Parts: sequence; C-alpha cells; structure tokens
Amino acid sequence: MKELQPVNQQVLLDFEQPKETTQGGIIIPDSAKEKPKFATVVALSGIENAEISVGDSVFYKEYSGTEINFEGKDFLLVPYADIMAKIVETDEI
Repeated sequence: MKELQPVNQQVLLDFEQPKETTQGGIIIPDSAKEKPKFATVVALSGIENAEISVGDSVFYKEYSGTEINFEGKDFLLVPYADIMAKIVETDEI
C-alpha cells in the first residue's frame, strides 16, 4: 500500500470539490469555480510544536499549495505557514 507523507514543513489536505452544474445541466469547469479554502488535514511532515494534527479542519491561504492527484483522489499540499486557522468546536455561552 502506498501513502503520501509530506516533507519539508508541508501539510497534506483533503478537500472535496463538488461537481457543479447549472440548472440546464452544463458542468462548470474547475477554472471557473472558486476554490475551497477549508480542508481536512490528512498528514503532516515532522513539524515541531505543530498547532494542528491529522483530522483537524483548517482554513488556508487562498492561492496556496499544489493540487495533486494520488491514486484517483485529489489532495492539496500546502506549506505549514499557509495554514491560517483551525476550526474548533466551542460551547455556547
């Protein structure tokens, strides 16, 4: 079995890009769609004192990263410094 393991302060993100179609059934190409900025952390390189971990949902910089397709699944490889925030559950006050 193969897996992607990021190196050099990189984070591997899983982001879903839903297929968008118009009401008339026309598929909107990826180049015309706004890219998502939220994703789930799949793997991290050996980052000391990382503030995120595998499974966290994160917000990343808009034009960051490199999209890759590995074994039929789309991923985004971004520098750790381009992760802007982690989404956390809080209790209502």
